[in-house]
Amino acid sequence: MMDWTDRHDRVFLRQFSRQALLYTEMVTSGALKHGDASYLLQHDSCEHPVALQLGGSDPAELAEAAQLGQNAGFDEINLNVGCPSDRVQSGAFGACLMAKPELVARCVSSMQAEVDCPVTVKSRIGIDNRESLSDLLQFVEAVAEAGCKVFIIHARIAVLSGLSPKENREIPPLRYERVFAVKEAFPELTIIINGGITSLAQAQHLMKKVDGVMLGREAYQNPFILHRVDSLFYNEETQLRERRDYLIDYLPYIKQELAKGTPLKHMSRHLLGLFRGQPGGKQFRRHLSENSHSANAGLDVIKEALGFVD
Repeated sequence: MMDWTDRHDRVFLRQFSRQALLYTEMVTSGALKHGDASYLLQHDSCEHPVALQLGGSDPAELAEAAQLGQNAGFDEINLNVGCPSDRVQSGAFGACLMAKPELVARCVSSMQAEVDCPVTVKSRIGIDNRESLSDLLQFVEAVAEAGCKVFIIHARIAVLSGLSPKENREIPPLRYERVFAVKEAFPELTIIINGGITSLAQAQHLMKKVDGVMLGREAYQNPFILHRVDSLFYNEETQLRERRDYLIDYLPYIKQELAKGTPLKHMSRHLLGLFRGQPGGKQFRRHLSENSHSANAGLDVIKEALGFVD
């Protein structure tokens, strides 16, 4: 999620699950070609398994970006054709590409020719004037024929004219049955469902019909939801721990980044949802929000905030 799941957030989320596949923010192929690729692809070794999510519509440029991602060590390359933001549309990629399945297929084919790791696609169930089930199945078929075996599908259409990105995450109704229909039509494909999932019980229920579940906003706003992922979905025994324990395990990383000159605010902002709904949670968030932005803010700010949730 752009501006959310940066490398600092991903290291924090990794404290809760050793097995869940993490995704980067969407990085455009143009930014990798013309910008500081080493900075944009930076990630910590503890993040694995981690996928690089790309945005773009030029097959050759995406192939170069995919190769850069594999060389940087990412475990999967994901092409985002579901983002509805104005910035993405103006660049002729994101959700608007659902109207061009043949182009998406060429992009996937070009990327796969350059990398050995999986190339996957994240989409919506449709866009303006292309929102029927037959449109969705046609899109999946065309891209699957190009070699894509994994589709992550947000179970809402993207309204590209008239709704903001925020509204596109909330107003179009969720239609999980459309994603189920894709799995029924293409049982050989791996179909992962996304959109509006707020509990692991809900995720377990959905996985009776599909192969996997992607959590987005809920995992960011309530990271503690991930603490049972490994035991429930990967049959891995996990020790019962308190919320504060995960933050304490994250402190060495914060200390390491502070020593490199990374401002505390770049890491503390990802902690605000940890104690959501818990006694002292509001005071925890307020203390971090009010004290993490000063130039000399350090670990003491985090430790003081923890005092509110003892």
